[in-house]
Amino acid sequence: MDSLGPAEWALLFTFLLSLGGIAGFLAGLLGIGGGLVLVPGLYFGLQALGFQSAALMHVAVGTSLAVIIPTGLSSARAHWKRGAVRLDLVRKLGLGVLLGVACGTLIASQIDEQGMTLLFAFALAVLSLVMIFDPARFSPLHDVPPQPWMALSGVVIGIFSSLMGIGGATISVPWMSMCRVPIHTAVGTASALGLVIAVPAALGFIVIGWGQVDLPPFSLGYINFLAWPLIIPASVLAAPWGAKLAHSVSVARLRKFFAAFLMVVAAKMLWSVWHG
Repeated sequence: MDSLGPAEWALLFTFLLSLGGIAGFLAGLLGIGGGLVLVPGLYFGLQALGFQSAALMHVAVGTSLAVIIPTGLSSARAHWKRGAVRLDLVRKLGLGVLLGVACGTLIASQIDEQGMTLLFAFALAVLSLVMIFDPARFSPLHDVPPQPWMALSGVVIGIFSSLMGIGGATISVPWMSMCRVPIHTAVGTASALGLVIAVPAALGFIVIGWGQVDLPPFSLGYINFLAWPLIIPASVLAAPWGAKLAHSVSVARLRKFFAAFLMVVAAKMLWSVWHG
């Protein structure tokens, strides 16, 4: 898309606001990170709107990471006030997470859109299985393992989170639950870890995308600063609606349906790569 007319701008604004609302609503309803919705939504949505950049997947991931910063800060503050953030776990996982983010950002700088899409689709399929089967139910662990195991798990969390544009809660909450960390503490600690992931990863995606041509308008590196201010308020406004509905429906069943939907999204991504 070489230039945008008034109708195209209106469509783009409407799409970004709607996507933010959907991501926030599902985050409130299912307790998931918005990145699982934002990344495929931005990727397929920008394609449908006519943007033909060879780095749309990178932009989708980078923009999702930038969105996590203010939303994650708000979530972390709320959990901190309730005493649900374990700083000792943040420290034990944090160094590994930072190393993982550096590795993930380096990988993202070395692969093209097809490779990025394949990685996302594969990781999305794995996370869908995690949501369906909840490995915390089968945990052989009785406590948080000693170092270096926590740091190594942080590396894994950092790599996958930075490559997928997520705050890591979908990975770190089941892991901490497997370590017998109470679920509310695991969620609160994961919100703090989301900042450890998102801040350096977002900066990294600006750096590795610097100078890239044919990006959507208002992109700085691989972060789109038009999507950023539109998605955040829509997400914040819609999240309480999802949280309210969560108290009147079977969230466990909805999570399984949503995980199945993510499987379909992963399959569609694989199909799009396979057919060029």
